[in-house]
Order: sequence, then C-alpha cells, then structure tokens
Amino acid sequence: MIRWVLPLLLLPFGSDAACRQALALGLDVSGSVDAAEYRLQLDGLATALDSPAVHEVLFAQPAAPIRVTVYEWSGPEDQTIILPWTELTDVDVLQSATAMLLRHQRGEAAPTTAIGSAMLAGFTLLGEQADCWKRTLDLSGDGPANTGPRPKDISEALRPAGVVVNGLVIGSGNQRGDDARIAEIKELSAYYRSYVIRGPDAFVESALGFDDYAAAMERKLLRELQSLAIGAGPTQGQPPDITPRQDQ
Repeated sequence: MIRWVLPLLLLPFGSDAACRQALALGLDVSGSVDAAEYRLQLDGLATALDSPAVHEVLFAQPAAPIRVTVYEWSGPEDQTIILPWTELTDVDVLQSATAMLLRHQRGEAAPTTAIGSAMLAGFTLLGEQADCWKRTLDLSGDGPANTGPRPKDISEALRPAGVVVNGLVIGSGNQRGDDARIAEIKELSAYYRSYVIRGPDAFVESALGFDDYAAAMERKLLRELQSLAIGAGPTQGQPPDITPRQDQ
C-alpha cells in the first residue's frame, strides 16, 4: 500500500499545459542501505536534478513540462511517497522539490527487498498520468528481490500502456576491492535486465557505490529525458515525434 507522508504542496498542474513526460523514481531503502547510504541516495538525487545539464533538458520545452514523483520502497507493504507529483515548470519549483528531498528523514520500514511490489506501486502512480506523452518508472536498488512478488512474475497486463521501466543498480560499499564490486554490479545489472526493466529502449545504469549515486543518476536522467525529440512541437494537442536514443 502506498503511503502519502506529505500533503500535495507543490504547485497544481496548469490546466492548459501539455505534459511531456511523467517520471516516477523509486528508491531502495531496504535493510542493506545504512544511514549514510540512505542520505547519499536522497542527496544524490537532489544533486542530479539540480545539475546544469539536467536543468537544460528539463526546461527545454516550457509549454510541455515534465512531472516527477519520488517514493522509497523496501518490503511488500512499504512504499512511501516523499515527493508528490510535481510539474517542473521552472527553477523555483525544482528547487522546492529538491529541498523536500534534502529535508526528508528516514521512517520505519521492513528491511526486506520487494522489487515486484515497488514496480506495482510505480505502475499505480504512472497510471494517474495518462495525459503525459511519455511515462517512465525508475527503480534504484542494491540487491535482488527477496520477498513479495518476484519481478519476473509481474504480468505485462499490469504495466500501463507505454510505460518504460529503467533501473539503476548500486554496488555495495562493503566489498573489498573494485574487482569484487564490479563483479557484483555486473551480476545485479544482469538480474535487472532479465527481470526488472520493461518497454522500448529500457536500460540499466550502474553506480559503483552510493558515493557514485549522484553521477550515475545524472547520467540516467539525461538519457531518459533526452529521448524525446526536442524542437518537434506538438500539433493540435498531440505529442511530438519520438526519436529513440541510440546506445553508445
């Protein structure tokens, strides 16, 4: 069950504005994430959103802004929204959103890792944004599912039409040596590619550890947000043509 821990404070959506993209970001806060890593994750997301490169893409089409929501997840019944749907119309709104992330404090939650439940929570959130041209779910995590429905058992019928699921996998900070950490990340990346990501051009980004989270999140955001062809304005309320970004 998704819990709302904050009121809908952040700016009502403009009645005449188109929505270019709805982006739901789900952050892993299971027991493997300690207090320092928890803070690195939230602060890293705020840093990535506030980077000049991400600003440029976010505000490239003022007539069709991007909507963002952020929730944290762990056990099957633990999904908590920490940033309600917010339409990023300008820098002031974005700064209010990132300030909310920086202020947020960790609450009580199960220590387990229910990726399937987190995925279903994201589908519910994105189901509310059917007017957006593109809908994307991001799931960050540092381990495979160990409780709740398995990601591979989540039926495609439950994924809202057109929703793309991407992943950001995070290496453990407790491994001895980069070789072990890289091997762990490769294994987790393969798991996400096999069972978690969904939809056209879905991809997995990697962070060597939580201290690399901000940079990895920025790379991922730029890849996701740049996939809409900038400059191809909507015609009669329809979305622009979408130009898939080719893998490097």
